[in-house]
Amino acid sequence: MTKYGYKLMTEEHGPKELVRNAVLAEEAGFDFVSISDHFHPWLFAQGHAPFAWSVLGAIAHATSKIGIATGLTCPIVRYHPTIIAQAAATIAVMSDDRFTLAVGAGERLNEHVTGGHWPATIERHAMLGEAIDIFRLLWQGGAHSWTGDYYDVDHAQIFEVPNRPIPIIVGVSGDRSVALAAEKADGIMTTEPSAELVDGFRSQSGTKGPAYSEALLAYAPTTEKGLEIAHERFRFSGLGWAVNSELPSVEGFEAATKFIRPEDLADSLSAGPDVGPHVEQVRKYTAAGYDHVVLTSPGPDQEGFIRFFRDELRPALG
Repeated sequence: MTKYGYKLMTEEHGPKELVRNAVLAEEAGFDFVSISDHFHPWLFAQGHAPFAWSVLGAIAHATSKIGIATGLTCPIVRYHPTIIAQAAATIAVMSDDRFTLAVGAGERLNEHVTGGHWPATIERHAMLGEAIDIFRLLWQGGAHSWTGDYYDVDHAQIFEVPNRPIPIIVGVSGDRSVALAAEKADGIMTTEPSAELVDGFRSQSGTKGPAYSEALLAYAPTTEKGLEIAHERFRFSGLGWAVNSELPSVEGFEAATKFIRPEDLADSLSAGPDVGPHVEQVRKYTAAGYDHVVLTSPGPDQEGFIRFFRDELRPALG
């Protein structure tokens, strides 16, 4: 059975609003929430970027049954893997094992802020694989040291260890990341309805591990208004991942998206108030084999979208 998630966009909402939206999502029957972990917004119109891990702690305390996931955390540049191992363990304990750690190789937009080297993609993948090994080592409990190709760990022990292993999901977009996920992770996360990515992961891993993807639904009073909101706040999605992972600043995204028009986004999302187009959009992902679909609706009316999911979309999806 497909599980439906609500996207908590830290780039669009402040910390108190994010917690409130998570509570509303639980009440509306969403199966899980997925929170972005950014230092900067993509565009100035989004206007926010609170610290995701503080928000996660508040959500774990304010909710009781909804699943909680990152989407995605980059644990290799801005963070050291030991810090994310500890943070994830704490959220898992606080939420009574409702937490899933979804990780990726990151975007320069967020990771350059410490002034460190921004590695090439192939190196970031290797770093991510080593970070996952460190997570699993520290989550065993006890004191551990590690000397790797990229990281050192000196006699680290996590004292708040969850009762069950934390699922690890890896963000994928091509063959190299799929191979990494098949080797190291329990499942995958994408931003496109690509059956090839699902099939590649499951054939290489030999498992039916969870497959997450994000579907963009521009819920609004009219189709035109939905496209307008998506353009104002989400037009960076039209650039593609090769660009999105490399631009270093919000100013850069503003310049790069200058000539993207609302109509240029129409094929990648559903827009408007009617349930039919949104059902069709979501079914692109379920037809491709995704069993966890994260619903992202940009704009200020999150309460309206959550209510729309409860009253119309979820019943129509079956």
